[in-house]
Amino acid sequence: MNRFFQELQTQRWDDHRYYHHSRINQSLHLLSALSFVTAYALLLVDPAWSALLAWTVSMTSRQAGHFFFEPRGYDTVNQATDEHKEAIKIGYNIRRKVVLMAIWAFVPALLWFEPSVFGQIAPANDLIEFAHDVGIAWLALGVAGLLFRVLQLWAQQNLWTGLVWGAKIITDPFHDVMLYYKAPLALLRGELIDPMEHVHRS
Repeated sequence: MNRFFQELQTQRWDDHRYYHHSRINQSLHLLSALSFVTAYALLLVDPAWSALLAWTVSMTSRQAGHFFFEPRGYDTVNQATDEHKEAIKIGYNIRRKVVLMAIWAFVPALLWFEPSVFGQIAPANDLIEFAHDVGIAWLALGVAGLLFRVLQLWAQQNLWTGLVWGAKIITDPFHDVMLYYKAPLALLRGELIDPMEHVHRS
């Protein structure tokens, strides 16, 4: 177990120091984390609406932070190019995220134009049932996306790395709340980029 938690800590540290310099990105991750925690609780009550919350608020705010606000130039803190970081990223890099988010956007369009999914499900009769079907499909996409990357990491590296990454993704919302709860205050002070002094000291 010590090895597991050590690798989990390493993956979390690398994710933070490489991909979360922007205070806007950090603040959006806090919003994402809080809504993900809410979605986790809602999962026990209504899985479809849990997935709707997770994808429409949690995932969009989280990925918007990466796509639009995180610096993509040379990383002077870690002495690394963006290309190098994208190549070594354990989880979903920008290219993989684009594919995932494209599938996410395609799901409601498919259900709108083909409500029965070619005879696989009962078609929705109103907007509430349509939203429910979208939620269930998005829930399946989230699980599939997680399992796909775990298996991909198993094939590329080893199963251990994949399992640690999977655990990291599931627990990230709780960790992100603790890590980024001060980000909005820093942003209000006009600090757009985290100086990352703790990274320099490591």
